[in-house]
Amino acid sequence: MEMIDQAQVVDEIRDKLVDHTGTRLKVKANMGRSRIVECEGVLTQAHPQLFIMEVEKKRGRVTRQSYQYVDILTGMVELSNLETEESLFPALAEE
Repeated sequence: MEMIDQAQVVDEIRDKLVDHTGTRLKVKANMGRSRIVECEGVLTQAHPQLFIMEVEKKRGRVTRQSYQYVDILTGMVELSNLETEESLFPALAEE
């Protein structure tokens, strides 16, 4: 995939996430060294280079985690709708 194509895909990812602001999502993030973290949270903000989720931790604590759109493009982060369990970006997951 060329740089121009990648930039367009990243813009499409951002636009889709802007539409899902305030939605509860499930995040599956590959943290490296065979460590995969799964959590649930609310997409609170979408900035030009990253998006921010408020994630619920143990004992009712809420933390903020940020991810880059490129993480979705490369498959390091997968987002799915919490209610339907459907991936927000199924085409990217297949590549």
